[in-house]
Amino acid sequence: MTQSGSAKPHSLSPSSWNRWEICPRQYWLSRQRLPRKTGMAASLGTAVHATIEDLVQLDLSSRDDSETDWMPTIAEERLQARWQEEKDIFENTPRHGDWKEKEYSKARTQQAGGIELLLAHAGVPKLAPKNITVALWKRVMALVLAAEGELRTKDGKLMGRLDLLLADVNDKGEITGWVVADLKTGRAPSPDLKPEVRRQLLLYRDIILSNNPNPPPIRAEGWYTVTAKTYEAQGESVLDEAYAAWKETIPGPTPLEPKVGDYSCGGFCDWKAWCPHWWLWRKDNGTLHVGDFIDAVVLVHSYEPSSGAASLELCEPIDDTGRPLPTGKMVPAVFKGRGALNFELLKSDGHQGPVYLGSILTNAQSWRIGSWCDVLPWSPIIDSSTVE
Repeated sequence: MTQSGSAKPHSLSPSSWNRWEICPRQYWLSRQRLPRKTGMAASLGTAVHATIEDLVQLDLSSRDDSETDWMPTIAEERLQARWQEEKDIFENTPRHGDWKEKEYSKARTQQAGGIELLLAHAGVPKLAPKNITVALWKRVMALVLAAEGELRTKDGKLMGRLDLLLADVNDKGEITGWVVADLKTGRAPSPDLKPEVRRQLLLYRDIILSNNPNPPPIRAEGWYTVTAKTYEAQGESVLDEAYAAWKETIPGPTPLEPKVGDYSCGGFCDWKAWCPHWWLWRKDNGTLHVGDFIDAVVLVHSYEPSSGAASLELCEPIDDTGRPLPTGKMVPAVFKGRGALNFELLKSDGHQGPVYLGSILTNAQSWRIGSWCDVLPWSPIIDSSTVE
């Protein structure tokens, strides 16, 4: 694979690295400008990240150092603003479910966890936000060397998004080290960091080390806002491994080989509507159309707009090109919410062929295609395709 001289230089992020390791085809599809997908967990996480980064960059020059009970109001204002920003982005992303306003309370809890982590780093744990003085928060902010920045090696090949770079200081106020703190809004480790998270943190550490010839001691930590706990990533440099992955992931026009299996084909993948291999894998191992939540390629024989009731004919793959074979097996179904809206949009666009349905709920007499489901034209990109 080669890079075009006019193309944007190829760089590898931890998320792309992880995706490539799960399945090279999944990674390749993620770069083909196919309709993007988002969900509430990602939006909540981004809102929490952004508001913590806002709070460590406040202008407090007009406030008295002894003032208290100011943080709750400002924190709420910032969270509301970021929440609305994320809602707008969510609604304008091509593939999305329903926005869940009730998740706001979780975002507020996780924001509080982020504030608690910053206070703990400053040596003042377990302090209620209303009791934070302006002077104390200035002290917290003074420990923040960088916030919401992009990390990139000097050659531009490896990159990542830095949440916080913090100073460690001794009793004399002297900097004794740096802390790479990556905010995490997902489930806390039990008991250890996941390998891919550990590698991400080490990569961030190593990029900073490679860009700074005489750095102080650096440690990399995952800051889990749900529990307000930190987890340090320890280990040797991952730069050589990252550069090897960078070389393997240089984009090209031909699809990369799939890595079929439970973790890729049997797990979550945003690009199944364009990949025939998960479908053939399901058929070959006897798990096609098995389970409470399934993915399927179907023909829709009837649809009643007023109720969403439909009659689906299940299809099976003929071969690894993803050509569908109607099986004659009919299943009653009902389209609801955005599932119905997306199917009606397909019909209005004139689509008449097979439809990919993702995450159908099958534990009732009629299968349910709701707002959480993908409803897309079945458009497999075959192995020999060349994409411009």
